[in-house]
Amino acid sequence: MKLILFGPPGAGKGTQAARIEARYNLAHLSTGDMLRAAVRAGTSVGLQAKEIMDAGRLVPDDVTVGVVKDRIERDDCHDGFVLDGFPRTFSQAKALDAMLHEKGTRIDAVVFIDVDDDVLVERILKRAAESPGGPRADDNEATLRARLAVYREHTKPVLPFYEGQGIVHHVDGMAPIDAVSTTIFGVLDPLR
Repeated sequence: MKLILFGPPGAGKGTQAARIEARYNLAHLSTGDMLRAAVRAGTSVGLQAKEIMDAGRLVPDDVTVGVVKDRIERDDCHDGFVLDGFPRTFSQAKALDAMLHEKGTRIDAVVFIDVDDDVLVERILKRAAESPGGPRADDNEATLRARLAVYREHTKPVLPFYEGQGIVHHVDGMAPIDAVSTTIFGVLDPLR
């Protein structure tokens, strides 16, 4: 099963991806985590991405697509994966489709977790305050508002690309975390 978790920053994609990973034994591919790891490691991609990410802007498509393409090739993705934070632009969606087409496969489902902006800001500020390792550099209201603007301009317009394929499932991300998981499992169980 090959899945995309879609939604604005702070919608709970990471939380739900971890639950999906555990239930279906899928690799959880978070582009944000992969890029933050590259930043920590001081790689050239990491150094290039750090300033862009800290400002709440999108990392260039060629960098992100390259990171995802390398990751999808690993053995733990053989039985499937859940993408969290990718694709974020139309060109990334097209590149992903082309990558998968070359392998004779495609995305099985896109789960769109929808949450209101004000709730997202509240969630991110709470995450920043409660983070045991300290807040991420991008966990502040100004950066989140910038990320939401980028999401509305570049990422949300990708959704119709997948709606045209008939694989988008809308989930109310305003519900409690367990209720969101139950709804998602109800969508995914028949796809196993």
